[in-house]
Amino acid sequence: MDPKSLFSLNDHLEALSKDGDPLVVLQKAVDFEYFRGWLVEGLGYGDGSKGGRPPFDAVMMFKALILQAQHNLSDARMEFMIRDRLSWMRFLGLSLGDRTPDENTIRHFRNRMTETGTLQRVMKAFDWQLHKKGYIPMSGQIVDASLVPAPKQRNTESERDAIKSGKSAQEIWPDEPNKAAQKDTDARWTLKVGGKVRYREDGTPLPMIAVPVFGYKSHISIDRRFGFIRSMAVTSATEADGRLLKRVVTTDNTSGDVWADSAYRSRSNEKWLSDKMLTSRIHRRKPKGKVMPKAIARANAAKSSVRAHVEHVFAHQKNRFGLFIRTIGLKRAEAKLTLANLAYNFNRLIFHERRRAMG
Repeated sequence: MDPKSLFSLNDHLEALSKDGDPLVVLQKAVDFEYFRGWLVEGLGYGDGSKGGRPPFDAVMMFKALILQAQHNLSDARMEFMIRDRLSWMRFLGLSLGDRTPDENTIRHFRNRMTETGTLQRVMKAFDWQLHKKGYIPMSGQIVDASLVPAPKQRNTESERDAIKSGKSAQEIWPDEPNKAAQKDTDARWTLKVGGKVRYREDGTPLPMIAVPVFGYKSHISIDRRFGFIRSMAVTSATEADGRLLKRVVTTDNTSGDVWADSAYRSRSNEKWLSDKMLTSRIHRRKPKGKVMPKAIARANAAKSSVRAHVEHVFAHQKNRFGLFIRTIGLKRAEAKLTLANLAYNFNRLIFHERRRAMG
């Protein structure tokens, strides 16, 4: 490269840093090298003694997946953006003229991370990194779930029945392998009931608006003090929230309080929390056919002021990341949401580090 051109490129990158390149901030906040051992061991990278084309650096590829999650890009679009953006190339440690990963490499790396369980271990490793920085789980935990849409499926009634019975795509379309490869038999349709409650003139509530959604459900638990996602699970959209309480509640928080909405209240969950020496702060339901007692209504309102913090997590992922499942199958959806949760935690760490710096 012409020395003059190289000088101009360095000036350009320095100007990006001065203007507040968010990737420079991310690089300073997160110790990405901390993940190298977990990635190399989990993915089974060799020492190169067997020859062949060397794989892309594991940390660089992991950082690429985080960028992809932050911008909700397809693999093909991610391939283009890595080549197109200088700030992304610098973040990934690439220079002009370097070999860059194509869409197949990106997809293979993510699938390999999923198949080997490395992605889950990396998320746990980051939790340990948070502990070292002093961000230990404190003040209790908040549990909630959110629907994440996926591409809608158009199936016949007999095909839908076969999917519900648990048959795989290959079993349903044995003579159409290309069609089977594009069918998601793990995602499900459900109704999302939401919106502000409206009332008639006599004070009785109007029916809630129900919107059909096809996809998956993201279940998370965050610590109340710092707001990091400490535990997660992924299911089809039809899975009941309350059934996942035992999977996402952790026992390493300094406080035993557990907040959740009324969908998580059941005798089984209350007993389980009690057996684990945890304190239920789960909303109570309105008595059927009766007016909600004022004391319970006030208690629920107080719980809502705490529980609302978990809604900020989903809003961040959906509004800033444009969260949407592009892949097919539960395992790949879990990988997508794990990366989105990691990306959120990275952003959350930046927020807290800035607050610390400001005193």
